[in-house]
Amino acid sequence: MTKGRLEAFSDGVIAILITIMVLELKVPHEPKASALLPLVPVFLSYVLSFLYLGIYWNIHHHMLHATERVSGPILWANLHLLFWLSLIPFVTGWMGENHFDPLPTALYGVVLFLCGVAYVLLQSAIIHDQGPGSKLRAAVGADLKGKLSAALYLVAVAAAFVNRYVADVIYVAVACMWIVPDPRIVASLSEKR
Repeated sequence: MTKGRLEAFSDGVIAILITIMVLELKVPHEPKASALLPLVPVFLSYVLSFLYLGIYWNIHHHMLHATERVSGPILWANLHLLFWLSLIPFVTGWMGENHFDPLPTALYGVVLFLCGVAYVLLQSAIIHDQGPGSKLRAAVGADLKGKLSAALYLVAVAAAFVNRYVADVIYVAVACMWIVPDPRIVASLSEKR
């Protein structure tokens, strides 16, 4: 399989996941603004998850841009990432429908943590295949942002049972960390073309 085909497949899966999530936003049956109020938690969970899927789509694109070839282990690691990403619509819906109750909020963090682990495994598979002098290895460096994200997800999972709002703030904070691409990665990728 070519790198382009892998990227196209992954793009398609992520697009389907976003579509599944938006279909969970049920249209109110009354034409009043007050009818939208019960949908606020569902909408907020959708916005957060849309942002996360967009972040994964973006960094996945950059990662594959730095990849020269695709091997079997890379294909499986990519599929592993897509599996965990595919659970985001479920935990998003559960968390939103239950107004960010502790258990759904904690499970949301568990899925985000496992998405992060799967991403690191894909990144490692690519670096292993491409070698220590690869573009991706130079781009990610020590991956402090990835390690900090994983730690924050675990803190949020525990915090969900103490104060779910703290967990929600952590999820938003981690997403904000990833919205702006790391300038070192962008510079590294453009240098090695």
